[in-house]
Amino acid sequence: MARKAKRDLTVEEQLARGPVDLPLLMLTLLLLGVGLIMVLSASYATAYYDPKTDSPLAYAIAQTRYALIGLAVMYGVSKFNYQYLRILSLPALIGSIVLLALVPTPLGVTLNGAQRWLKLLLVAGPTFQPSEIAKIAVILYFAARLSKRDAINKKKVKWNKRTRWGRFCAWLEKIGFMELVPYGVVLVIIAGLLLLEPHLSGTILVMAGGAAVLFAAGISLRWFALGIGVVAGGLWFVITMTPYMTSRVQLWLDPWSDSLGKGYQTIQSLYAIGSGGLLGRGLGKSSQKFLFLPEAENDFIFSVAVEELGMIGGIMILILFMLFILRGYWLALHARDRFGALVGVGITTLFAVQVFLNIGVVTNLIPNTGISLPFFSYGGTALIIQLAEVGIMLSISRQIPAPKQD
Repeated sequence: MARKAKRDLTVEEQLARGPVDLPLLMLTLLLLGVGLIMVLSASYATAYYDPKTDSPLAYAIAQTRYALIGLAVMYGVSKFNYQYLRILSLPALIGSIVLLALVPTPLGVTLNGAQRWLKLLLVAGPTFQPSEIAKIAVILYFAARLSKRDAINKKKVKWNKRTRWGRFCAWLEKIGFMELVPYGVVLVIIAGLLLLEPHLSGTILVMAGGAAVLFAAGISLRWFALGIGVVAGGLWFVITMTPYMTSRVQLWLDPWSDSLGKGYQTIQSLYAIGSGGLLGRGLGKSSQKFLFLPEAENDFIFSVAVEELGMIGGIMILILFMLFILRGYWLALHARDRFGALVGVGITTLFAVQVFLNIGVVTNLIPNTGISLPFFSYGGTALIIQLAEVGIMLSISRQIPAPKQD
């Protein structure tokens, strides 16, 4: 019997099988490799003195396990045609909202005074943060909807201008406000659920990712100016009218005013960075990680990196992040279609904001927001999601049209 002829690949399948972007892949692997080394160094003392662990390498082994899972996820996602994410964007958004709504219930898990986690199986097993899923879900939903912006705008509701309400709605439609309503509703719902945890850093990242996609889609700049003004006014009100935030800002301006209390972590971080000097104490030779600096393997891992590798090592890490972010925006600019471009801008902005805020916190440039450093900070959910996001970027890179040759 003759062999059955193989089915010809469709254009979509052929495009999805293109080569991945090697610069982004190599930068990701470099950052991940350096991050794993720093987790090993920064977590050694914490794991050694932790009665729940049986080895000083426990945190490093767990993070390596998460990294391997994340790399497998990244590879699988990179082979997945990102066009199908349009269909999955709405279910992902709804699912993330449901998971966030479960966090304040008895199914939620409280760690370090905050209830931000759920059990992986809802009843037992390892924990994960639904906020990590919400970040990418918002980007995918916004990108999927805004990539069809022209078609949606053609189907505008025709308001009855004979009534006062109709004329008012028609005016809102004219200035572009009605177009923003679906996105505003999504952001308000998710931000509200995150603030209930409370999870200010997660709220900031969700807002940043959503705003980046809206900006790249061409939403009028006046709305961004209005949004910045509203946010600034809200922050001013919260800072001046709530004793908790007022004391937090005062502590940021002068952490030595409570050097053994709430300012302790910031002071120890600055000591670590300052004692590193130009060339550092040497890999593994940090003194601050020996229970002086809280969260040394997590939010403040960059402080340990600078202490051990020096200012030059810290600058090299920042250069790697800078190249990674620039490459992400380059891929977004050269994406095959508008959906890929918007997703690329959103994901890359997430990484950029996280890096800026984390470095700003450990150097006391901004108040402590509790944002981790991508690829470096200890944590399974965040690392796997970050590598999955890189997988989406690599999937987008597969379909970038090849340059025309003369």
